[in-house]
Amino acid sequence: MTEIIKSESPITGTGDPILPDQIARDVSRMLDALHAGGLAVIPLDVAYGIVGCKEAAIRKLFAAKNRSYEKPSGMFSSAAISEEIHILPDAKRAMIREIIEKEALPFSVVAPFRRDHKFFKSVDPFVLQNSTKAGTIDMLLNAGTFHNEIARQSWEAGTPVFGSSANTSLMGSKYRLQDVEPAVLDAADVAFDYGLSKYHNTEGRSSTIVDFADFSVLRVGVVFDRLQDAFKRRFDVDLKVKA
Repeated sequence: MTEIIKSESPITGTGDPILPDQIARDVSRMLDALHAGGLAVIPLDVAYGIVGCKEAAIRKLFAAKNRSYEKPSGMFSSAAISEEIHILPDAKRAMIREIIEKEALPFSVVAPFRRDHKFFKSVDPFVLQNSTKAGTIDMLLNAGTFHNEIARQSWEAGTPVFGSSANTSLMGSKYRLQDVEPAVLDAADVAFDYGLSKYHNTEGRSSTIVDFADFSVLRVGVVFDRLQDAFKRRFDVDLKVKA
């Protein structure tokens, strides 16, 4: 049975101020579950997500979501981790930093990566295979306080966290824990209820995914118009939506 953990402080959504100590404790509990081979449903500003780090958990995640293995999981990350692992020129690294620090927007970056980095030394080959594609890895960045604490603690622990949105495949992202389909929620060992996701929307969108090789948009997600404007205004870069 899935253990449901509610916010200790009175909040209505993931964008509300939450005590850092609470976030740290909840993420630590989440990582304990993942390190034991489990899954967790987590509150993100972009949508609720489901995450794991072991082979059995990732297999269970794909089965619960009815997700094709053609669609790899993403990694929960930060600008600092991206700089360490993604293979990008300094100008593009600076873009990522600026969008996070000056625009405060969430997005996912797809780019080639250092597969031999020590951060991946304990990752099961199956997990890495199904969290990468054609020599690239998708890193979710700046998706809220819970997400950012996952990135911090997972980096310190030397254990990457992988996952995707907590919904049945192709059925749209979920912005409240109670809206997550039972098949997905029941697959998790623990779930965290932080109310409504900050960027909830009627289109069922999650994070915008940008391929930094050519700035093509692999998925139009939340705050896309603001991201598109920021890239054009700050860098004269057009985010290209694939037909």
